[in-house]
Amino acid sequence: MTAIMSLPARRGAKGLRVLPIVEIVTLVVAIAAPFVLSDRIDLVTLATNVLILSMLAISFDLCWGLSGIMSFGQALFFGVGGYVIALVGRDLGFSHIWGTLPLALLTGFLLSALLGAFLLLGRKTPTVIFVALGTLTGSYAAERLVSGWQYVGAGNGLSSIKLLQAGSYEFVEGTAFYFLALATLLVVYVAARILMRSQLGLVLAGMRQNEERLAFFGYRVQLFKALVFSVAGAIAGVAGALYSYHQGFIGPGNMGPGLSTTAVLYCLFGGSGTLIGPILGTIAVEVITYALADIDAIKSIWPVVLGLVLLGVVMFQPKGILGFFVSDRERIGSYGERPQRGA
Repeated sequence: MTAIMSLPARRGAKGLRVLPIVEIVTLVVAIAAPFVLSDRIDLVTLATNVLILSMLAISFDLCWGLSGIMSFGQALFFGVGGYVIALVGRDLGFSHIWGTLPLALLTGFLLSALLGAFLLLGRKTPTVIFVALGTLTGSYAAERLVSGWQYVGAGNGLSSIKLLQAGSYEFVEGTAFYFLALATLLVVYVAARILMRSQLGLVLAGMRQNEERLAFFGYRVQLFKALVFSVAGAIAGVAGALYSYHQGFIGPGNMGPGLSTTAVLYCLFGGSGTLIGPILGTIAVEVITYALADIDAIKSIWPVVLGLVLLGVVMFQPKGILGFFVSDRERIGSYGERPQRGA
């Protein structure tokens, strides 16, 4: 396997790799943002939401961009993670970071593993449409379930969620929570990058190129897909927990098809299969949404304007924002290519 595939991608003809530059610039901007925006707590809150939603976008990118799983149900794991920590805080009075975030991660992992086993590990190889509709149905069913379940607040959701604690310190929205979200996103990003560069990542890259050939070589393709799907669910669960703590609220809409579709847009808008692309897509979509919602002339139609912008990018640049700067070789890797002498 390793003899026929080569990752990471070799440098392009000009010897310049763009993705590392984009990653460094994004990190520098993210670190500087709360200091630059210190006088605008609303913008710090927006930036924190962007970081949290970026984890949801990365979880979808692991499914689609890395493994070819079209999941329209990532919000299911996001919402369940948020509901679990909200209920633990309400019923048990417990909200310590060392317990609740791992609990959300484990919940997301187990739920996605269960759904993944049902959708991906049957006797017949599932089609992309089957998996897409299956995850979409799961997300919709969960949304309808909690909408009528009084124990979890029904349609009103759960509010007044207990603050996240680290020892005696309580995280409230602001700079401290921002850096907590940033640190969590960095851990998720580095872990996902390591996964992409691992032997498992090589197998997944081969699946993207030719799934049937990998299966012919004896690889249990669907098992690998189910594993990555479970990891993505765990990431979404942690993101949902942080969102719940930050907003002080979790509701049915946070686990339904609407948010699941938004995660897809984040990824496609920024550039799937790159990890940093979904983060850029989340930033772009959320900032554009915030700006359009504040323009009086289009307040009533800004979702339509946003939709047209997103549609235009997806139609005319299917590779997303990063497609303007990053070559296909760097974005998806080079396969079966021998290094030239003197390179």
